[in-house]
Amino acid sequence: MIVFLLTVAASVAALLGGYTALRSRRWLNLAMAFTSGLVLGLVTFDLLPEIFDITHFQNLDPAWPMIALTTGFLLFHLFERFVPLHAADEEHYGPHRHPRLGVARAVALMGHSFLDGLSIGIGFQVSTAVGTAVAIAVIGHRFADGFDTTTFMLFHQNKLTHIKKWLAIVIIMPVVGGLASLAFTLSEKALAIYLGFFAGFILYIAASNLLPQAHSEHSSKKALGLTILGIIFIFIVTRLA
Repeated sequence: MIVFLLTVAASVAALLGGYTALRSRRWLNLAMAFTSGLVLGLVTFDLLPEIFDITHFQNLDPAWPMIALTTGFLLFHLFERFVPLHAADEEHYGPHRHPRLGVARAVALMGHSFLDGLSIGIGFQVSTAVGTAVAIAVIGHRFADGFDTTTFMLFHQNKLTHIKKWLAIVIIMPVVGGLASLAFTLSEKALAIYLGFFAGFILYIAASNLLPQAHSEHSSKKALGLTILGIIFIFIVTRLA
């Protein structure tokens, strides 16, 4: 029961993040700036430390999750490079936007959200203390996940109905992952490799999509401030967790 309640809390946090993003559509570049900070903070203060902890305690060669990180980074780059996203008349192509990129981001977070819930369940299989610590960390960054998914899809001009559908999937997946943990377990070594892949995936998104668009020539100092604020927010959440 405790696993179910905590995964529901994680889903609610993602819902609040998505709702906040929908309410901020008029200030999308500022929302993108804050989101880029959240993503960078999530990689540097949450995902990478978790990966290094697992590799240390499991005697796993750190090269494997780092290979996965590089693979995730390059795969998203190849997706943007080779998937036909643009119309034939390229001379009228302006900002790099396409709904398929928004959907790809949502699909990536869907898998991550599932493993968030699964991680909570697995943590409680180890001990109550470990499960509680994992749950706090997951709930802390689920707001960022919901906000990030919605903001990214808004920027890439996905329809509002599609955004709500994918956001609902991202929101519910921690609960599904938590329930799945009752049926099977995921080895920590496999989790470390997946986290590396996911870190590379969202690091590319932050570097090639979020930051360039948030800090365009028309943006203000507020954008830079919000990026730093997003990083600080994730840092505080991970330190408290």
